[in-house]
Amino acid sequence: MPRINLLPWREAERKRKRQEFFFSIGAAIATAALFTLLGRWQMGAAIEDQNERNRIISDEIAALDKQIQEILGLENQKNRLLARMEIIERLQRSRPEIVHVFDELVRVLPEGVYLTYLKQSGTRFEVRGVAQSSTRVSAFMRNIDGSEWFADPALQIVETKGRDAARGGAEFTLFANQRSRVNPETAPEGETVAAK
Repeated sequence: MPRINLLPWREAERKRKRQEFFFSIGAAIATAALFTLLGRWQMGAAIEDQNERNRIISDEIAALDKQIQEILGLENQKNRLLARMEIIERLQRSRPEIVHVFDELVRVLPEGVYLTYLKQSGTRFEVRGVAQSSTRVSAFMRNIDGSEWFADPALQIVETKGRDAARGGAEFTLFANQRSRVNPETAPEGETVAAK
């Protein structure tokens, strides 16, 4: 006689397949979680390494910026020293020039003219003085025009004041340029000499 299996074998098969399915899902989830954790750990390590590299590069850039500033400071100091050396060299070249200027000033000064003020600004001279007459001022200007050290006399003012008017005296102010024998920048700026 044939045997009949009355046990619910289909139910047991479904239960076994369901357990395998859940086990597979659990294994897949665990594997995915493991890979996610490994990926995040690897990404975090890569980010940390990159941040470390960036910090090193930033430190190197800061050190290079500091060196560049030091180099620029040295360049500025070098340029200042070169400018000073050039000024000293120009002054050395023009040192005898002022002697010639004063010597020439004495030569072009006619009798009866007295200087009270002399100022040099670059190559321009401002001369103030007193003359016995305006004719002597004209002679002074002609002498300046014919001088080898002075040029371009320009009279600003001639006036007779107070007691000088009775004696025929005149105060004057005139400007003259120094002829260029050396570089025009060699003359010291703003020298003032008051004549006694």
